[in-house]
Amino acid sequence: MRPVGETEFVAGLAAMSDSGGYGSTRVAAGIVGYADLTLGDRVEPVLEAHIRAGGGRFRGVRHSAGWDASEVIGNSRPDMRPHLYRLPELRAGLARLAALGLSFDAWLYHPQLADFVDLARAVPAASIIMGHVGGILGYGPYKGKKDEVFAVWKTAMTELAACPNVVVKLGGMMRRLAAFDYGTVPAPPSSEELAGYWRPYMATCIELFGAERCMFESNFPVEKVGTGYAALWNAFKRIAADASPDEKHALFSGTAHRVYRLD
Repeated sequence: MRPVGETEFVAGLAAMSDSGGYGSTRVAAGIVGYADLTLGDRVEPVLEAHIRAGGGRFRGVRHSAGWDASEVIGNSRPDMRPHLYRLPELRAGLARLAALGLSFDAWLYHPQLADFVDLARAVPAASIIMGHVGGILGYGPYKGKKDEVFAVWKTAMTELAACPNVVVKLGGMMRRLAAFDYGTVPAPPSSEELAGYWRPYMATCIELFGAERCMFESNFPVEKVGTGYAALWNAFKRIAADASPDEKHALFSGTAHRVYRLD
């Protein structure tokens, strides 16, 4: 039940923002929290507590599964284990989540995408959001293997695109892709440079899933390790420059509003 306190706290901040007493900005139209889906059926009271604490804002759960055998990569959680998304108890928990009308934010690394495809097929009633363009790795044992990694990733993403219950977030590539050494460069990359690094992957996602199943994500404050907020969004604008007005609307707001039920 501990994560329910986080939802309660954020819901309180959102209510304060809505009051107008702290300026015109409104925050947290929707909240995605954490619940341990490996509880299986026992996760239902936790989810119900999140819904109550969210004050109408709670939209779903993120349960990451990033694991790699290399110590250089680092796991997404200290207690991570391989094939988390294949566990029957996690799938039972996901089914409970879906039954309550809540969405599931997923994140793992690209070598694990087969697990995710299998999960999406196993629980077709679940509304699933894949984070960070499928978790492409470009450092550690994957350094210098750009073409090989891209081919493996694209094959898996093509399979995933056939699952109508999945949408993709476009972003979160600053650290894991390791397209440049932001710790040693004299200045952050320009939006044009960022667009060049990320376009092959994001354009492929848009081509495979369609704009109506893709959404740009800032992934702030994590992306601050290598860029600023304005440069990040300007890079997205460059990547979407040739899209139609309807496609741009979907990429920058429409898909998120629909999937997270923000209207």
